[in-house]
Amino acid sequence: MTKSVFAPDLLAGHRVLITGGGTGLGRGVAQYLTAHGAQVHLWGRREAVLAEAAAEAGAAHFQTVDVRRADLVDAAMDEIWSAHGPLTGVVNNAAANFISPTKSLSARGFEAVSSTVMNGSFNTTHAAGRRWIEQGLPGVVLSTLTTWVWSGSAFVVPSAMAKAAVHAMTMSLAVEWAKYGIRLNALAPGPIPTDYAWEMLNPTDKSAVGATQADQVPMGRMGTVEELANLTMFLLSDACPYLTGDTIAMDGGQRLAGPGTFAGLTSLSDEDWAEIREQSQKASAAAKAQRSV
Repeated sequence: MTKSVFAPDLLAGHRVLITGGGTGLGRGVAQYLTAHGAQVHLWGRREAVLAEAAAEAGAAHFQTVDVRRADLVDAAMDEIWSAHGPLTGVVNNAAANFISPTKSLSARGFEAVSSTVMNGSFNTTHAAGRRWIEQGLPGVVLSTLTTWVWSGSAFVVPSAMAKAAVHAMTMSLAVEWAKYGIRLNALAPGPIPTDYAWEMLNPTDKSAVGATQADQVPMGRMGTVEELANLTMFLLSDACPYLTGDTIAMDGGQRLAGPGTFAGLTSLSDEDWAEIREQSQKASAAAKAQRSV
């Protein structure tokens, strides 16, 4: 962690929930929020991973929650409100994704990705928003999206569809809930490598094209978790309360130079995709084995 451009008490008095906080970008951002005074709560589906992430970030609280289930989200939100007090912010970060030719995509695979991103983001936003409105409290909702919300992306169709839906939710509720003092914005980061998620999007060197490649970014490099955390903290803070309903691209100019998508994978053969599926399954099995240790 480099020297912060923000005051160490930037988020003092803020209570922030991060869904999908046990791994990846959510886990990485959490430590920056706590370092700047926020009380952080983490949600995820694997208790051991969440406990490790909470200890690493100094989080106040963690809960195993399947955000696809509205009833479980509501119960978990009740627990936070009762034991810790009302949240001031929510970061919809829970996601799932993998590359696949859409012709080979199963209904189960589509549901696993789309329901986590779309249903999970709505369920969490709705549960927090209802409580803020009922109690006359302001609040902030941030959602982690991608630049695919503007361009779509081949080979990750469930993710592209679901994130576009959350982009629409952000704009829609920003208008509907502005009178309650509730702001909604979203972040669309470019490639920022994280464990496991990166392996699922880059399982072999044959799939290393497009959205995950530094040479496709005008700045010539990947983004960092710290850069994403800085933008997150700014949007969660009281620095610009007039900003709502926007999705902000943070991608080193990738989107403007040409959509940062997986369109380049159209060159792969069915044999290539068979190899990619095999490598993805190995990566998934290895990750599960590591989490069970």
